Amino acid sequence: MSYKKSLLSVYQTLLDLYGYQNWWPIDAEYHRLIGTDPREEIVISAVLTQNTSWKNVEKALENIKRYGILSLEFIRSSDEKTIQELIRPAGFYRLKAQRLKEVAVFLNPVDKVKHVKRQDLLKVKGIGRETADVILLYAGERLHFVVDKYTQRFMERFYGIKGNYESLKHFFEEHLPKDIKIYKEFHALIDEHAKKYCRSSPICKDCPLKDVCISASPSF
Repeated sequence: MSYKKSLLSVYQTLLDLYGYQNWWPIDAEYHRLIGTDPREEIVISAVLTQNTSWKNVEKALENIKRYGILSLEFIRSSDEKTIQELIRPAGFYRLKAQRLKEVAVFLNPVDKVKHVKRQDLLKVKGIGRETADVILLYAGERLHFVVDKYTQRFMERFYGIKGNYESLKHFFEEHLPKDIKIYKEFHALIDEHAKKYCRSSPICKDCPLKDVCISASPSF
């Protein structure tokens, strides 16, 4: 099997099904009006989305915009208790407030995302592999594929490939074109498909990819 050809085929099928996801979502109009850097929203939301739903992240982001400024400078200059209250909807608010403080200090200025080494970003307290790669890919526009629980589930079911974070990241980066847009969209499209069909209890009979998935069909 040619994984390069297969991955691109799957990508195109998902793109045809769901369209461009334009992930990572940001409030571009807010940043235009306020004069803040949208990359900083990506960094903040990357931390907030740890172990919670995106809806909860959106509530926390709205709180920050309503009572403060959605920027890393606001995070740096605010006391931790204030941040905790603003991000409470995202859960683990005490821990995440600490993590936001750490990353806001580390990425000062935010332009560092363009050249910071991944291993150095991983040394920041509370920044794991997935969060680091989200920051590097979406804020830094750098070729780091993001692997999450949906990606792991998809790869095991679709290709029969099990692996840890680094091995799956390497798999995608080895077999995909070096294209930022494909990296961003593929990650988002896998997540969209996993939420609709490839759930923890999969809906294989209705899945539009069932004919080319080894878990649903022996004919791949």
